[in-house]
Amino acid sequence: MVLPAKTFEIREEISLAEIHERLQGFREEEDWEGEEDVSLITEVLDLEMEEDSIKGVLARDFVKPRHYKRKMVETPVTEEAPFWVRTYEGRTFLVVVAPSVARGVKKLLTNHVANKISEILFGVTGAIVEVRIPDETLVNLHESNPRATRLIWFDDVDIPGVNKLCLAGESLADTGLYQDYKEHGRIWYVVFGIQKRGITVGVSRNCVVTLFSKSSLDEFIGYVSEDFFSLIE
Repeated sequence: MVLPAKTFEIREEISLAEIHERLQGFREEEDWEGEEDVSLITEVLDLEMEEDSIKGVLARDFVKPRHYKRKMVETPVTEEAPFWVRTYEGRTFLVVVAPSVARGVKKLLTNHVANKISEILFGVTGAIVEVRIPDETLVNLHESNPRATRLIWFDDVDIPGVNKLCLAGESLADTGLYQDYKEHGRIWYVVFGIQKRGITVGVSRNCVVTLFSKSSLDEFIGYVSEDFFSLIE
């Protein structure tokens, strides 16, 4: 199972009750003219509110071109992105979960959802923003338990002609290449195992978390809420 999720922060002051009220029943239509005229719908589905969180699904219709009998045909399809809104230490985070097999609109799965929910809640984009994990936090994440690390990607590499560097394998804990690579670049992405949860996840500086283990969606969101939020600067 490979399941990615991206975390954003709601910077404007708003309560969970207000968020729930503004998202409840949201639906908008856009006319599309093709071989058959159809209405493309964007809507919030399955909205539920709990004590410290809200969950729902943002569904969006779009038109996807595909080849059929040597012709290009345009077919309306629907993509759904589950999302969570959760509070943590006085902050409010939006977590957008992508389906395991994306069917063509990656922006819908992450940034598009954040911008659309920002528009629904506040009438403008930009009230929900991207967040980051500091470089030193990813360094500490690896160095505190290097034997749990499976893979590290480095970016911002200062070696001419080299954009990224990667280390992978069970010998990551012992290799001197890690120190060499750290001197030449910044850690962008780390894949590591979490023994207490029995899962393997990948974490990037722009707060994308990817689950690589068999686990329920609720268990994955539990990790994000209980462990991952504490990494965000």
